[in-house]
Amino acid sequence: MGTWFKIDLWKRVIAALILGIGVGLALRQGMGPESSGAFAITWIGWLGDLFLRLIKMLIVPLVFFTLVSGVVAMGDPKRLGSLGGRAIGMYFGTTGVAVTIGLIIGTVLQPGSSLSPETFSAVDATAVESKAAAADAAGGIVDRLLQIVPTNPFEALASGNILQVIFFSILFGIGILLAGEIGKPAGKFFDAAAEAVMKITTIVMEVAPFGVFALMTVVMADKGLGILKSLGMLTLALYLACVLHIIITYGGIIKGILRLPLKPFYRGISDAQAVAYSTSSSGATLPVTITCVNENLGVDKSVASSVLPLGATINMDGTAIYIGLVALFGAQALDLDVSLTQYVLVAVMATLVSVGAAGIPSAGLLLAAAALTQVGVSDEKAILVIGFIYPFDRLLDMMRTLTNITGDAAVATAVAKWEGVFDEEVYRADDRF
Repeated sequence: MGTWFKIDLWKRVIAALILGIGVGLALRQGMGPESSGAFAITWIGWLGDLFLRLIKMLIVPLVFFTLVSGVVAMGDPKRLGSLGGRAIGMYFGTTGVAVTIGLIIGTVLQPGSSLSPETFSAVDATAVESKAAAADAAGGIVDRLLQIVPTNPFEALASGNILQVIFFSILFGIGILLAGEIGKPAGKFFDAAAEAVMKITTIVMEVAPFGVFALMTVVMADKGLGILKSLGMLTLALYLACVLHIIITYGGIIKGILRLPLKPFYRGISDAQAVAYSTSSSGATLPVTITCVNENLGVDKSVASSVLPLGATINMDGTAIYIGLVALFGAQALDLDVSLTQYVLVAVMATLVSVGAAGIPSAGLLLAAAALTQVGVSDEKAILVIGFIYPFDRLLDMMRTLTNITGDAAVATAVAKWEGVFDEEVYRADDRF
């Protein structure tokens, strides 16, 4: 058993993915398409169901505790003032642009359109949410905005109304900050609670290889290889949106706003990007990011040591892109019409919830389940969509994390220059590269 845990989780997940595909296709070939799906659902599907229920269990506490903790962290007096205000403003601005790019790419490429609604009917007897229900869920923009305010926060938490949970979490975090010294114990409690939820998430993720094996076996036995086309399109959409965001948004900050050449910037953070892509963790990459930004980009340590940790907490542009894409992917797969109001709600929610997105692999996928409900997908179907995507999430998470740390570096460079602690000679020193 010790050998099992010594293997990186993502490697175990990939192995389970391959094994699940092989077993599912073998069942489909040996038993025939008519019988293999029912057999896999009956005898193997329960393990996937267990994993999906564990994921669903984590969504509300993950959003609530990490978002309150994130808001409290932003209010740390050491992070406020001119430096902190500029950094936070830029982080929110780039995240808003990121989710917009993601929604545009998702609308153009339609990654979920190749799936049929019946894809997600294996566990849930209801095949698809009706378009009328989706339209009713959209409502008017004013009515929907009013519904964000919970009349009973505890009921919102219990029912899993994510927009109401987000609203209350942000307000609660602000309340802790305004309470000053007397509110610090509450802030420490939510920091500890957020950390505890992270640990629970880590425990649940240890079940992932078994859940992935079961989910892929059922999908392959029931639907066959054709199902992988849509996941390839989702991967293409995410990578394209992230690359465009890195080039247009971050490149615009460096070249357009700061009037600096782009090549030193991208070369200077290449080591951090490589670590981010391989680890899928902003937190694990942080020491490398600080070193690259300080030594290669000429950002003063005072800025790098404050702006970058803040970014690792609240700047999740890649996650925001992903949340928006998953929402559209689910709606397209289930043949749901997405109104302009729902686009706006998904964009706002993705921007806000990314503040509390944990800097650990696959946390963004859990939060994406919440966005699906904003486009008319039921809670049950949302979890099925997440379970369908999860086996491939490592490949997606790697690009999300690379995008996140690139944004951290761009914002740190901008803040350092505006604060007058930027060494442009170091930045332009081509002999370093």
